[in-house]
Amino acid sequence: MISVGAAGEVRGWRAIEDCELMSEIAIHEGVAHQGHTATIPCRPVTASPPRFEIVRETVESGPFSLEIERPRSAEDLIDEEEFASDERLPYWAELWPSARVLARVVAGRPLAGRRVLELGCGIGRPSIAALAAGANPHATDWYADALRFAEANALRATGRPLETMLVDWRSPPEALLERAPFDLVIGADLLYEERNGRALAALLPRLAPPGGEVLICDPRRPDAVHLLEPLGAAGWRHEVEELRYEGPLDESGPVIRLHRLHAPNDRDRV
Repeated sequence: MISVGAAGEVRGWRAIEDCELMSEIAIHEGVAHQGHTATIPCRPVTASPPRFEIVRETVESGPFSLEIERPRSAEDLIDEEEFASDERLPYWAELWPSARVLARVVAGRPLAGRRVLELGCGIGRPSIAALAAGANPHATDWYADALRFAEANALRATGRPLETMLVDWRSPPEALLERAPFDLVIGADLLYEERNGRALAALLPRLAPPGGEVLICDPRRPDAVHLLEPLGAAGWRHEVEELRYEGPLDESGPVIRLHRLHAPNDRDRV
């Protein structure tokens, strides 16, 4: 596995220090393992993450189910200094309905051999679906702890390493831009603040090829307009589909919007 830090330096294997997070998992009716059980040993990390109270959850991904682990409470992870400096909150620690729906969409696509980039991956649910579908996903987040959970969950679920990178959308590392363009860019519930939409409107054209596709699942966030309007003005094509989420609900309700964004071809660019 390759992990890349904020400055773009390449680092070696990273996984969760807590051995509980690397516990035995089983995939039932799986594409990747066809019902086998895999035990993944603990491996060292380059920097010790804080200790987490872990919960384990079984989630569905297309034709198979898998177990993932995440922190029990995102609220317990709030860092007042981080919030004071940049209003950062640990949303990564939740498994949001939009991520579940996006994972379902990704699992139903023919992605074998495709390069997929996930923005704001959190604990990695959609990236794991892409990995299980045979893609080569690159999972990115603003929090290093999120990447550690994504890596561990992906290896447990599929037996394959997940490539990760620490990314600030406002100042993306050169290592990310050098790997662009990607065959598919995905993200779940990214547009909960105006600044996120504006940052992504500037970043996405640097990540997608001409005619390339971006999929974003969103629980009808009003700040989505700060992404959609600039891209529309730049010639991007936008389609939206409303999907119903049947699992546990949060305050956003059961309707998730799937935004399909297509970059303009060179001849169509504004």
